[in-house]
Amino acid sequence: MAKRKEENFSSPKNAKRPRQEELEDFDKDGDEDECKGTSTLTAAEVGIIESIHLKNFMCHSMLGPFKFGSNVNFVVGNNGSWSEVVLSWLRATSASQVQVILLSQPCGKSAVLTALIVGLGGRAVATNRGSSLKGFVKDGQNSADISITLRNRGDDAFKASVYGNSILIQQHISIDGSRSYKLKSATGSVVSTKKEELIAILDHFNIQVDNPVSVLTQEMSKQFLQSKNEGDKYKFFMKATQLEQMKEDYSYIMETKERTKEQIHQGEERLTELKRQCVEKEERFQSIAGLSTMKTNLESLKHEMAWAVVNEIEKQLNAIRDNIKIGEDRAARLDRKMEEQQVRLNEAEQKYKDIQDKLEKISEETNARAPECMALKADVIAKKRAYNEAEVLYNRSLNEYKALKKDDEQLCKRIEELKKSTDQSLEPERLERQKKISWLKERVKALRNQENSVNQEIEQFQQAIEKDKEEHGKIKREESDVKHALGYNQRQLKELKDSKTDRLKRFGPNVPALLEAIDDAYRQGLFTYKPVGPLGACIHLRDPELALAIESCLKGLLQAYCCHNHADESVLQALMKRFYLPGTSRPQIIVSEFRNEIYDVRHRAAYHPEFPTVLTALEIDNAVVANSLIDMRGIETVLLIKNNSVARAIMQSQKPPKNCREAFTAEGDQVFAGRYYSSEYTRPKFLSRDVDSEISDLENEVQNKMAQILNLQQHLSDLEKDIKRNEELLKRCQLHYKELEMKIRKSNSEIRELENIEEHQSVDIATLEDEAQENKSKMKMVEKHMEQQKENMEHLKSLKIEAENKYDAIKLKINQLSELADPLKDELNLADSEVDNQKRGKRHYEEKQKEHLDTLNKKKRELDMKEKELQEKMSQARQICPERIEVEKSASILDKEINRLRQKIQAEHASHGDREEIMRQYQEARETYLDLDNKVRTLKKFIKLLGEIMDHRFKTYQQFRRCLTLRCKLYFDNLLSQRAYCGKMNFDHKNETLSISVQPGEGNKAAFNDMRALSGGERSFSTVCFILSLWSIAESPFRCLDEFDVYMDMVNRRIAMDLILKMADSQRFRQFILLTPQSMSSLPSSKLIRILRMSDPERGQTTLPFRPVTQEEEDD
Repeated sequence: MAKRKEENFSSPKNAKRPRQEELEDFDKDGDEDECKGTSTLTAAEVGIIESIHLKNFMCHSMLGPFKFGSNVNFVVGNNGSWSEVVLSWLRATSASQVQVILLSQPCGKSAVLTALIVGLGGRAVATNRGSSLKGFVKDGQNSADISITLRNRGDDAFKASVYGNSILIQQHISIDGSRSYKLKSATGSVVSTKKEELIAILDHFNIQVDNPVSVLTQEMSKQFLQSKNEGDKYKFFMKATQLEQMKEDYSYIMETKERTKEQIHQGEERLTELKRQCVEKEERFQSIAGLSTMKTNLESLKHEMAWAVVNEIEKQLNAIRDNIKIGEDRAARLDRKMEEQQVRLNEAEQKYKDIQDKLEKISEETNARAPECMALKADVIAKKRAYNEAEVLYNRSLNEYKALKKDDEQLCKRIEELKKSTDQSLEPERLERQKKISWLKERVKALRNQENSVNQEIEQFQQAIEKDKEEHGKIKREESDVKHALGYNQRQLKELKDSKTDRLKRFGPNVPALLEAIDDAYRQGLFTYKPVGPLGACIHLRDPELALAIESCLKGLLQAYCCHNHADESVLQALMKRFYLPGTSRPQIIVSEFRNEIYDVRHRAAYHPEFPTVLTALEIDNAVVANSLIDMRGIETVLLIKNNSVARAIMQSQKPPKNCREAFTAEGDQVFAGRYYSSEYTRPKFLSRDVDSEISDLENEVQNKMAQILNLQQHLSDLEKDIKRNEELLKRCQLHYKELEMKIRKSNSEIRELENIEEHQSVDIATLEDEAQENKSKMKMVEKHMEQQKENMEHLKSLKIEAENKYDAIKLKINQLSELADPLKDELNLADSEVDNQKRGKRHYEEKQKEHLDTLNKKKRELDMKEKELQEKMSQARQICPERIEVEKSASILDKEINRLRQKIQAEHASHGDREEIMRQYQEARETYLDLDNKVRTLKKFIKLLGEIMDHRFKTYQQFRRCLTLRCKLYFDNLLSQRAYCGKMNFDHKNETLSISVQPGEGNKAAFNDMRALSGGERSFSTVCFILSLWSIAESPFRCLDEFDVYMDMVNRRIAMDLILKMADSQRFRQFILLTPQSMSSLPSSKLIRILRMSDPERGQTTLPFRPVTQEEEDD
């Protein structure tokens, strides 16, 4: 086939850009609005076309997607001009040896219809657009794709639970003419790739792409319009109503019936011959009567001999079975003991785990409460300090108030004294008072110095206690962390010791049991493919020094498993539930289709001349494991660089190697181009090869941790003693401080009293009274201020008490947790010892059981061999004598008797023929005769019943055909009458012709004319009426009509359009797709009508390449 030059009519830019459709009277929510405006009982739910999308199909790089409405759809666009001329030329000539490829750029209407036929499984010749599928592939492309979406809703949906509300049919056409299908659900998942599934869908929806009622192409429409043969019209009617298929089925059945009658006739002739042969064989058999008795006796002896051998083997078997039964009883006892031991071991391990979980929970809770405790302690200290300051201010105000009150009393007393006596001399008393005042002031000064010194000591003790308590909390947290690390190291040490006997236990204590369960499930056929895992057990290191780096890279993937599909994943999840408790972490499951070859990642793998990637650093025998690690972690793009500084230099100081995303160092650090993350681990857990060295290092680390805990506990004890001693000293200092404050207040009070006493002779009474009044004012102010300070002090006191209560509560909780942890540690040690004891007991029973089972299996193998021998002998015996007989003689005696009797029979055979051969021939002849006689009788019954059924079905077929022709006539007359036409349809079923006569005039003014005498528009209108009448009697979810109005004038086109729209409105449960070059601008506005306007065709092709058609292409 000649290649067309694409640049002659489309630029590369246009070739890559999909064609855009202009939609009229429709928006994106058209389907939804349409569904709201019509009843769900009348809207189409199944089988209609929702959308079509084309790629590299015919001359279109990309066409669509076309979104079709559920009722009427007009695909409007201009035709390719000279392609129609070429087609007309081809029709006018009989160029059978020329193949033409039309390379014009039609707007896409016919391409959509052609794609609909091909996409739903139709043949290329049915489209009238080519003889082979490869002709639909766009020139210059290797393949074409068609995507068709069918609606699948409601009660009549096809496999609604599988496909959903729509079915996407994707067809891929290759350049060699082959095609493949993908049937997808509404979610896009592939359901099937078989054509049988597509045929089932089309049958379910009653879609017939080769039926002209369902899809009437432009070529078929033109042939029908121009056809002058009444037989062609009749064939069109029969094919449209599927009566042709029913007729062909009936003809095929009648042909089969005639062939069966011929077989019966031949069988009857053969029966006569077989009966004659059977009579001859019977007469010959009756003539022989000689050796029957001796042969009967010989057969009886052979029967006894066969079962005598069986008896001897059964005796041997019974003895072996008795020994096996005894051994199985002992094995059952050992099993029960092992189960009991396993139960005790499980209980001990569970107890150990429970205690360990409790300790971890207590440690976590203690650590979680430590920051809160420190914060509450700081809060208590701050509130105490605030309360003490408020209390000091309040006491000062109280003392001041008391002093003022005392001064007031003294002033009043002095005034009274002055009023009583003003002549007494008080000079000696005044001197004495002044002397005492001086002494008291010196005493107050000394007491102030002592108070400052004691206050400094109090602050020092408080700081020391606070510092010790902070240190105590820090040490306590450090002790908890060390204990947590010790517990983790002890568990890891235990797992490493267990892994010395079973490497799989490194990946979890339940892994061996889980793998056994997987093997059992696979043997039972529960898996499509046996799951692979854990992945860490399937890989091996080329360089042991990179173990920590690889573990840091793969992390949880080392414990993961791979499944072929989601069904296998569900089975594996169910198995894991038996070994992993709810709430505990389970290994990851990777679902990926198993392949036998490792991905080719050379084009995207990282490369460095000195350092390997994770993929090259591992030896992986299983392709599934390698592909899973490539998919999940991208191990081909991760470099392994042992030295940290070198890793930083390669990844950060310069541009990273090509395709390299990250790198890991030998210490497990992760290095990116702009970031660096240190590893949390110091040693590998799963991939280390030197287990003994790991165990030794862990044991040393455990001892170091235990020694560290002892040192921390000693330090804690020393701190607690210091805190207790400092608190006692602090209390003493605080008592001393209060005593000094009392002494100072007392001395100050005495000084004020002495200073307030004056000689009444020299004091003016009026002055004293003023001073007393002023003193009273001060007292009121101090009293008011004191009340405010008291309220503030009470508020701060309540806050202090609340903070102290919170602090005491959390401190009590922490102390309680610490007290709970001590007995649990002892219980943990006892539980660990109990687990070891139960494991030793289990190993003891396992060894005994293994030894006993070896012996028992040896006996069972011996029993199997004897049973096989017995089965062989019994099979031989049944072949000789089907029913078992009781034998008293031994096999040796019976053998002697058989030999003697056989010698006598051989002597008699010399004078007679072979009786068995004669008997065998007679039996064969008789069986052959009876078998053929039975077949002939059965076939006669079948033919009689088939004749009755076919007579009934032919009558039903004729009645059905009569009903369809009558309905077709009525619909045709009704449609013609809407333009005042009259018409007749004459069906001649005998000659298989259909004549149509139309009277265009009114009434009887014009005579009935054959359609050939009508004008082009009248004939097109009459043809539309005929097609619409066929639409009314045929069942199909959608109807497609290409250029139905091509030969109509405007009047006929409008009337035909009204008829089609009226029928579409009455049949909203069907979809109508009408292709026309007209603009359709005069259509009424309706939500049921959707117009898809195609872009104008591109011009640019000026030549037609021709070449001869090969025989191969003609066959296609």
